Amino acid sequence: MIDESLLIPVNLLKVMGDRRSFVSGEPESDRLRVSYFKRIDNNTLAAKVWFGPGAEGLPGLAHGGSVAAALDEAMNFAAWAAGYAVLGVRTVTNFKQMLPLNTTATVETTVTAVDATKIGVQCRLLADNGTVFAEAEGMFLSIPSAKFGVDAKKVADMFTALTQP
Repeated sequence: MIDESLLIPVNLLKVMGDRRSFVSGEPESDRLRVSYFKRIDNNTLAAKVWFGPGAEGLPGLAHGGSVAAALDEAMNFAAWAAGYAVLGVRTVTNFKQMLPLNTTATVETTVTAVDATKIGVQCRLLADNGTVFAEAEGMFLSIPSAKFGVDAKKVADMFTALTQP
């Protein structure tokens, strides 16, 4: 589990020009509430995700689609925080444990591969006790950030510059 003292809050949607998000765009939602952080020990992106009653799949459990959506967004933002403007090509989510509603879990991300056009990212969703709820890996296409109207290098520079927890 991540030591909370190593986390610095970061609002990537604001840094990217006050963008909106299907997953994390409603901080008072009854479905998902997502907060992003920089880990100062390894300069990676982490997230805290609350799965509320609106994310229900089977009775009392978070819908797998809500879990997959949260992991997909976190991987996408991890690539941006590393300086790569990306568009998802493929994501694979492996569900390990049932996720009870009203649970707040932590997403840890890692950029695993970089070549001329593809960025690989992995992540996992953990309970406070270390239980792994899900793991995911994604392949993202690196495209010119100007297509989004956002400078990916500036996003990464801002992310790297964060130093105070």
